[in-house]
Amino acid sequence: MMTFSATTILVLALIAAVVVAVGVWAYATANRLDRLHVRSDLSWQALDSALARRSVVARAVAAALVPTGYSFGGPVPGASDGRTLAALAVKAEQADRGHRETAENALSAALGAVPTEALPPQLVAELADAEARVLIARRFHNDAVRDTLALRTRRPVRWLHLGGTAPLPSYFEIAERTTAAATGGLSVDEMRTSARIVVLDEKGRALLLRGHDPQSPDVHFWFTIGGGVEAGESLRETAVREISEETGLAVDQAALRGPMWRRVAVFPYDGELIRSEELFFALQTASFTPQRNGFTELERRAITGHRWCTAAEMRAIAASGEVVYPEELPDLLGEARVVVGRAVEPEVRSIR
Repeated sequence: MMTFSATTILVLALIAAVVVAVGVWAYATANRLDRLHVRSDLSWQALDSALARRSVVARAVAAALVPTGYSFGGPVPGASDGRTLAALAVKAEQADRGHRETAENALSAALGAVPTEALPPQLVAELADAEARVLIARRFHNDAVRDTLALRTRRPVRWLHLGGTAPLPSYFEIAERTTAAATGGLSVDEMRTSARIVVLDEKGRALLLRGHDPQSPDVHFWFTIGGGVEAGESLRETAVREISEETGLAVDQAALRGPMWRRVAVFPYDGELIRSEELFFALQTASFTPQRNGFTELERRAITGHRWCTAAEMRAIAASGEVVYPEELPDLLGEARVVVGRAVEPEVRSIR
């Protein structure tokens, strides 16, 4: 009868342990790769949508340029330049993936030369919004491609063919506007990053502030707690500071969940055209009465009230003519409640 020595059993056990460890690692890595590929695919779809929207706005700009007599390509008559811009927009829309960068770069160059003082302010704001969305979508896509390639190109991953037959994702490089366009009386702030917080009480209501543009005191709107990231701050540090300044509530960074949503917004405020990337956290707390001690002088003049709101109450506010930002918040409130109840951080997704 065959017997195994203790050494042989130990060696076999070690080999089995190594095989199991490699198998677990390979399984986890394959799953992670699959998620990264899904992320890069979704980010490309978002970028494709942002580019398509920019092309639509570019055609509107071209139509506005034709009767003005302005030209952006030199001494060519304005009408011809408008038609050229429209043709570049159509070409960008119809280009396949291999030629898309070239076509979009040509459209970027043409848009960058447009004399926007010849455009109505609302079209300038729409163009700025479209360009901001392309900028953010491109960065998110390239981040997703970078993370996927970093894992996909590792030797063990390649040796074990953990990437399967999925094609390698590719970066998308187009020129970004380095200077702001004229804005029909509005100065353009640079793209800024903001931390916003959906503060929820024990009844599932969200805390909203009511305010107005200092230059339009009769037009009120509602919004979540939050503000711009300051130099040297992390996103979570900004969120904690903004909660303290705008409500008086002291919270620990660990109490925040997220970021869970990303929103790109372009809007006029106090004589400036603000272009902002907003990242949303969720916070669960007991209901309390916000304090205004941390408000700046501008905020004291512009923020006139607060309210704990259910989704139905937000819809009623919107129906009364006062916009709630983000506009999807009534439909997203349930998702925020789920996020604060989980220990696992959510993946960031875009909202309107």
